[in-house]
Amino acid sequence: MILEPLPIPDDGRQELHGPHGLPAPLLDELTALYRSDPVFQRISGDFPDPDDIRPEHVAASLSAELAHPSAEVLLAREGHRLLGVAITLAEHPDPDDPDPWIGMLMVHGQEQRTGYGREMARLVEERLRDEGAAGVRLAVLENNPRALAFWTALGYEVIDRREDRRLHRPCVVLRKALGATD
Repeated sequence: MILEPLPIPDDGRQELHGPHGLPAPLLDELTALYRSDPVFQRISGDFPDPDDIRPEHVAASLSAELAHPSAEVLLAREGHRLLGVAITLAEHPDPDDPDPWIGMLMVHGQEQRTGYGREMARLVEERLRDEGAAGVRLAVLENNPRALAFWTALGYEVIDRREDRRLHRPCVVLRKALGATD
């Protein structure tokens, strides 16, 4: 598996839909990925209708993520297959927070429980460690016990409970120290 940054249009704009946005085949792949896990989409509440996610919705969502200057969207691929997407923030909007964040890690619905999520998390952690991060944080919605179990099994520890910044939903904040090697 490899992680590769989402290709941003050459003009540097963060608008990912339309004639100067993402190539249609890539946007179709991403849309299929987002549609593949309607349970997660219902829990997250990120889309108005989790059963009707369209390319323009995905492009708008990714554009919103990339509006943060330190955000990066990473595509997980094995060969030519898109297996997942991870979104990281090198700097959290809270200036007192020293760690980068994993904003989202999503594995294609048909590929869940196969080890791809673990591998993606390991590769994201490795990237952040190589960039000098001492630790990494993330938030899990309190109504998503499956995600909380996944992250704690990977060594993340609960450090706080708070609302998310955008939709004010209750979350559990977790952190993992990134040593020289895992």
